[in-house]
Amino acid sequence: MSRPGPAAERDITWYDILGVLPGVSADKIQREYEAKASLLRPELISGAPSTVVKAASRAQSILDTALYVLSNPVNRERYDEAAGIRRNGGGLASQAGFPSEPGWGPADFGFAGGWRAAELLGALMAIGDWLAPHPRPPRRVPVPDVRGLFYSVGLQAAGRLGLQVTAVRLTERPMPVDGLVVDQSPLPPTTAHRGSALTVQVWHPPIRPAGSRPA
Repeated sequence: MSRPGPAAERDITWYDILGVLPGVSADKIQREYEAKASLLRPELISGAPSTVVKAASRAQSILDTALYVLSNPVNRERYDEAAGIRRNGGGLASQAGFPSEPGWGPADFGFAGGWRAAELLGALMAIGDWLAPHPRPPRRVPVPDVRGLFYSVGLQAAGRLGLQVTAVRLTERPMPVDGLVVDQSPLPPTTAHRGSALTVQVWHPPIRPAGSRPA
């Protein structure tokens, strides 16, 4: 049975979706999946606008697919081969055309700093990708569909294409966790000049007063 790929699949990997390196254990994959899925719990989404509900549903589907691919040894081996990941003596290497930093994601930096930490992560990834060798990148690039991706992963997808992300935070009192991209401008399918802006609307679960319950 075929499964749909994540948004901007050619620019990010299922490892990026979960924020893990290709060589991690199945237990680590499961833990990271559960940590991200916990941010999409119904009680956290309750009362949110319809765009948030739709994005959260898509995010859960993407996480489920990442788990489906990476938690099963056979699926994972086939995916690694198709993606160009190979293991030599326990090491990892990527073939030409594979994203330059597979697995460089939120699990490697943490989000204790909340929104500011996520912005810093995006800047670091954009710099790292810019320094990597590229064979004359095209002036115009396809705009990735980052709706339903966590903000850190959306930054990866946009940064690897040379787009500058401008984030609009939707939550007044957000929890200090990775946010969810619920809308963007411009929308796909379209192309944009490298270095142009991609504006994303990012939602975080709000901090609830002590003792309160979701409506």
